[in-house]
Amino acid sequence: MATIVFNAVGSYLGGPIGGAIGSLIGRQVDTALFGSSSRQGPRLAELAVSTSSYGQILPRHFGRMRVAGSILWATDLVEHSETTGGGKGAPSATTYSYTVSLAVALSSRPIQSIGRIWADGKLLRGEAGDLKVGGTLRVYTGVGDQEPDPLILAAESESRCPAHRDLAYVVFEDLDLSDYYNRIPALTFEVVAEEEITLQNVIGEVIEEADANVPLPELRGLTCDGPLAGSLEILGRVLPLEADAGAEKLIISRERLQTGTVMVDEAAASVEDDAFGPTSGMARHRSKPPEQLPKVLRYYDPERDYLPGSQRPVGRMTAGEPQTIDLPAAIDAASARKLIENNARRIDWARERIAWRTCTLDSAASPGAIVSLPGLPGRWRVLEWEWHVSGVELSLARVPPGESATALQLPADSGRASLASDMSIGTTALVAFELPLDGMEANADTPRAFAAVSSASANWRGAALYADRGDGELHPLGPSNRGRSVIGTVSNALPAASPLLVDRQSQIIVSLVDPAMQLASVDMRQLAFGANLALVGEEILQFAKATPVGDGNWRLEGLLRGRGGTEGKAASHIAGEPFVVLNSAPTALDVGILGRQSERQLVAIGRGDDSPVVAPVLLDGITLRPLAPVHSRCSQAPDGTLSLGWTRRARGGWQWQDGVDVPLVEEAETYIVTLGAFESPFAQWTTHEPGLEIPPAVLNTLLPEATTQPLTVRQRGTHALSDPLHLCTLT
Repeated sequence: MATIVFNAVGSYLGGPIGGAIGSLIGRQVDTALFGSSSRQGPRLAELAVSTSSYGQILPRHFGRMRVAGSILWATDLVEHSETTGGGKGAPSATTYSYTVSLAVALSSRPIQSIGRIWADGKLLRGEAGDLKVGGTLRVYTGVGDQEPDPLILAAESESRCPAHRDLAYVVFEDLDLSDYYNRIPALTFEVVAEEEITLQNVIGEVIEEADANVPLPELRGLTCDGPLAGSLEILGRVLPLEADAGAEKLIISRERLQTGTVMVDEAAASVEDDAFGPTSGMARHRSKPPEQLPKVLRYYDPERDYLPGSQRPVGRMTAGEPQTIDLPAAIDAASARKLIENNARRIDWARERIAWRTCTLDSAASPGAIVSLPGLPGRWRVLEWEWHVSGVELSLARVPPGESATALQLPADSGRASLASDMSIGTTALVAFELPLDGMEANADTPRAFAAVSSASANWRGAALYADRGDGELHPLGPSNRGRSVIGTVSNALPAASPLLVDRQSQIIVSLVDPAMQLASVDMRQLAFGANLALVGEEILQFAKATPVGDGNWRLEGLLRGRGGTEGKAASHIAGEPFVVLNSAPTALDVGILGRQSERQLVAIGRGDDSPVVAPVLLDGITLRPLAPVHSRCSQAPDGTLSLGWTRRARGGWQWQDGVDVPLVEEAETYIVTLGAFESPFAQWTTHEPGLEIPPAVLNTLLPEATTQPLTVRQRGTHALSDPLHLCTLT
């Protein structure tokens, strides 16, 4: 190698002393290039995790690679607590979360940027540069004038905070650990050092006097985590990288400097006794095949998120374990297959060797050059040359035909891999509402407020909820459920219909926030047990049939209207109203924090939201509002007495199983009968029974002024009045 070449050149120029100097120079080049012989080169391994150890080698990365890095600074875990509830005797709940700040060294040479980041195998940072959890990321590319990180500077003081120049590293500030069991996860990073790799990038930082402008188009990335010799040794096993140290600088792959094949002069005879081919000037032989040919190439496959892949050449498998080449580089499957195929062909053809003697010293036929021989077919690579008294002796190996042209186009497959999905976090969609009292066992004096929170992205992680009581101040309600509610908007205005019959005429066209969300059809028996309960605007209804019509749109038919006492809202629909499937586990809200003001609003803030999402509370007060009476009756006795009657309903008493009226949940059974407008009536009566008789004398007094005025009845509950029921009109 270099020692032999420099020794020969030194002897020619300066005799024995010059040879010693040349040998010394050669060893210095060898040491810089190949390092200590006791060290091993890089080996391919499964993706490691970030560590923090003194004396750990920081690798150099070229191109685009996925690396683990080394933690060089970190804080203790920081605990955050948030207490919600506790108002008016309600129990309080305290939730805890943890964050950490840390710095991770990635490369001992400058890089261009950072791509994706994985934490415990899941994407922490996507291709678009978005962090999937809370926290801040700062990237330092390792330039020579980079400044210290402000967070580390504030924590460690200026005297103990280096700028880590020429070292590429990242700093996480307040990284949320909720998704990682409140511990620092195993981090790996996609490092982008340069777009294209040449061998000059790899060795130019170690040996300045070298010409190694060898393009490596097959490699998308390369990691060197030891002496340069290890990296060159591994590269040399799949790529021909013969070196020529006979010129002023080290030249690798002399072939690239040629415009064509170099013709070597005729072979020369020798008079030395121990010379090969004394009369012919050449010796030709074919060596035995290696006992273990490299049959497997392992590499990092970018198509599989840099997980290790392997490719094999064509041919029969030999006995025993196949020899494997571990190449710590990022290569696509097709390029890896081409490399291992060319490697197998090159080894087989290179078994044919020739020793050739010529009287002419041609610098164009130096080591690494491709030459042709007089009278012999084929092309040959110069492995070594050496001066002797009888001439220049060349050691040649056969080159496969067409190796410099397009390589074999053989099929290759990366294999199947379960890759981390890179979905955007998504913006928050929000609908807030109250629900009617649910059953007789529920607390009849506490409103039931909920939030249906969702997103168009399946990668949405929930949102923080706040109450705005109308004054602009935000009161924390805690986090929403992480599971997305099925919500959307209604494209058409739903017409009015009777709540007593199945509405088979009306249809609803619903556009869901995520086209991947699904709705299901049910039969009438399931419908009777409360299936497919939904909120449309401020009417609660059920649907029996759901038909997809494309692009996340659904047609809903077979409707049961006015569920939960919302029959009064059946005639007030408009297009664009919110749609919520109430069976999809909405988030319960603390009404003590939400308040009961009419101006109250719910505010949601998620990681993907550029601004807070605000929603009014629909069905405001429906939990505490008594149900309107039903089945009005109006008759007049022969003596002129007007008899009014109605049927009562109880909050939460939805199942009328035995035909007996369920008890009211109000403090007293009270009804208010009004003649005319409720705000300014002509007359008003209060009764404690579901009926009222108005004597003829009273009617005669009211008729002159109240003719054509309606008689209505409302139930007065503990907390509110019900909606009115029309009884009749005075005539």
